[in-house]
Amino acid sequence: MDRIQEAEENYKSQCSSSSVVALAIKGNKKSKYVVQWALNKFVPEGMIIFKLIHVHAGIKGVPTPMGNIIPLSQVRNDVATAFKKEVEWQTNQMLHPFKRMCEQRKVHVDVVVIESDDVATAVAEEVAKGAITKLVVGASSRGLFRSKSKGMSAKISVCTPRFCTVYAISKGKLSIRPSDMHIEANIIDDASETSFSSSSSSNYASTSQTESGSVSSYAGLHSSSLATQRFQALSSINQSLLSTTSSVIDTNHSRGQSIDLGRENTATISARNSDIDHTLSRASSCKSFISDTESWVHEQISGKDVPLATALPSPTRQAKFNLELEKLRIELRHAQGLHAVAQSENIDASRKLNELSKRRSEETIKLKEIIAKEEMAKELARQEREKYEAAAKEAEYLKECAEREAAERKETELKAIQAAKEKEKLEDALSGSAPQYRKFTWDEIVSATSSLSEDLRIGMGAYGMVYKCTLYHTIVAVKVLKTNGNRKNKQFQQELEILSRIRHPNLLLLLGACHDHGCLVYEYMENGNLEDRLLRKNNTAPIPWFERFRIAWEVASALAFLHSSKPEPIIHRDLKPANILLGHNLVSKIGDIGLSTVLHSDNLSTMYKDTEPVGTLCYIDPEYQRTGQISPKSDVYAFGMVILQLLTAKPAIALAHKVETAVHSGNLADILDPEAGTWPFQETLEFARLGLSCAELRRRDRPDLKDQVLPTLERLKEAADRAQHSASVVTVKSKPPNHFICPILRDVMEDPCVAADGYTYDRKAIEKWLQENDKSPMTNMALPHKHLIPNYNLLSAILEWKSTEI
Repeated sequence: MDRIQEAEENYKSQCSSSSVVALAIKGNKKSKYVVQWALNKFVPEGMIIFKLIHVHAGIKGVPTPMGNIIPLSQVRNDVATAFKKEVEWQTNQMLHPFKRMCEQRKVHVDVVVIESDDVATAVAEEVAKGAITKLVVGASSRGLFRSKSKGMSAKISVCTPRFCTVYAISKGKLSIRPSDMHIEANIIDDASETSFSSSSSSNYASTSQTESGSVSSYAGLHSSSLATQRFQALSSINQSLLSTTSSVIDTNHSRGQSIDLGRENTATISARNSDIDHTLSRASSCKSFISDTESWVHEQISGKDVPLATALPSPTRQAKFNLELEKLRIELRHAQGLHAVAQSENIDASRKLNELSKRRSEETIKLKEIIAKEEMAKELARQEREKYEAAAKEAEYLKECAEREAAERKETELKAIQAAKEKEKLEDALSGSAPQYRKFTWDEIVSATSSLSEDLRIGMGAYGMVYKCTLYHTIVAVKVLKTNGNRKNKQFQQELEILSRIRHPNLLLLLGACHDHGCLVYEYMENGNLEDRLLRKNNTAPIPWFERFRIAWEVASALAFLHSSKPEPIIHRDLKPANILLGHNLVSKIGDIGLSTVLHSDNLSTMYKDTEPVGTLCYIDPEYQRTGQISPKSDVYAFGMVILQLLTAKPAIALAHKVETAVHSGNLADILDPEAGTWPFQETLEFARLGLSCAELRRRDRPDLKDQVLPTLERLKEAADRAQHSASVVTVKSKPPNHFICPILRDVMEDPCVAADGYTYDRKAIEKWLQENDKSPMTNMALPHKHLIPNYNLLSAILEWKSTEI
């Protein structure tokens, strides 16, 4: 008995000190009203700890943009993890407003997010785990406690433990499902009984006076009040006993399954259930006794012929009533204590069951991991077995190869000396220190140019003549320098030094040289130089304006490449339209760089002192003429003059002044070359201003070539390309040059190589030929050897031709 009372007092203490209120949050507008009502209700009462419970369905798949759901087992782990993190983030964003509402009221709030498909069970388990005595949910308008209600709030109310009071909020209405412990409020103590007796006695006195009209003495009134007091007290205790009994039976019935699951407490719970049954039987007997007493009192009071004083029970009967009432209180307290202890043990059993289930799940996961590791080990063993078999086969193959190599070693040693010599030749050809051009003899030059025939001459400069001829089945341009002693030698060495170590699509390609008589062999540019095309010499076709924009961009890119050359920048010093050559499709290339100067510093702002100015008069930098100091800005000045000639197709004398006057007066269209087509006004004006800024007299006023000029020209070139595509210009694909054709394949070579007979072939074709023949495919003579030397100059020319044809 003492243990029961102690458990009852502990449970009462726990209930009275509990300050946790749980709120089932769904995430809609109704949940906001639920949280607001709970704050207004429980914060004034001292409930300063709220627990927000949100249950969402388990994640079984990942949605696609088409609206389909892909199961988690069919997606990658990183995709599944990312989707789960996205769902978690959305859930936290949804719960954040409710959490902020609690924090604004200075209420400590805990957020519990549960993943389950059964919302009611999940909420009930969380309430049971935390022993929460107050739960607030949102309900539908039909109410929470109607028997036909099938809403989620009704399911939560059914599943929630009976020790928890459930508050359902619906459109300003409140429904309460009280907990089992509220029954204590119905137990009447002595003070309340006295108060109730006084009130009922007065009411009964007035009623008796009205009905009989004959009761007026003080003793009769007092006796009548005493009987009525006992009657009403017995009725109240009877109702409390019935309520307690039904709640105990319901609780034991609803918790029976959980109690049975705790096998270690089966004997104790069974013993206490027997005590509860004994108490219920005692309460039943007391109920029959009280019913008999009530019927007897009614009979005595309602009998008209029996006096009121004789109808009332005797003092002995009253003492028995008091004794039975006291016993009934003790039995009720005993039953309540048993119920509290059973409920506590039921919670412990549920917790142990959850722990066992969790442990079982962990063991299942571990078992699956072990099985997976075992399968992985089997797979690794299988892979290792396959690797071992493959290694054994490879070892056998290597053994056979070693035997073959041993048999061939003697033959290889006999050819070692000859191979070493050939290897030295190839290394010299492939090494970076070797010159990247072919060496021709003077006899070859004379033979190709028909003894420097005037019919083959295509140009004449201040330092030599240029002839068109064919060398090794390739059409080339041969420049023969004049015999002028040191100047010829200096210009010859300058061009060889620069062109042999740099390559750019817009720089003239050096194919070879003859050191005996100072001859340079270049690629042939079939459309001549830019000056002849602008001045329409030999009745050549005019250059469209969009091609002129592109030519200016190509020349600027080649100049920028020379200025940024490593380790030392290069200044051209003789840039003019006559030194800009045009190949197929009017692709421009800068040539005649024999007067170039190499700055012995990588700083482009460094100026070089030259006491002997060289170049063409109208294109020489004015400051260079005055001070003899040359810098990359000197090439910028000459490039500005080239731009102005591209616009006007006029001689360079006083051209900058004419264009500047026309721009300021708005008459730029009057001096533009009409043969170029319809110039776009805005782009042409920008092009003219760029040329004028490059041709400024002072070096510091000219723009930077790489950072200012090139971006502007690139933008203008893009506009010109768009105009060119929109125009109805018919482009006829050109025929490849003859020296690009392989004599064996009769097609353009992919990898040109020079054979021992001096002819150039495609590598695949000549290697296949040499496997079956020892003679030259061109001369039909025996070859001294079968080694091939790559022709890099011809390969560069072929790649450039292909790029222009695309």
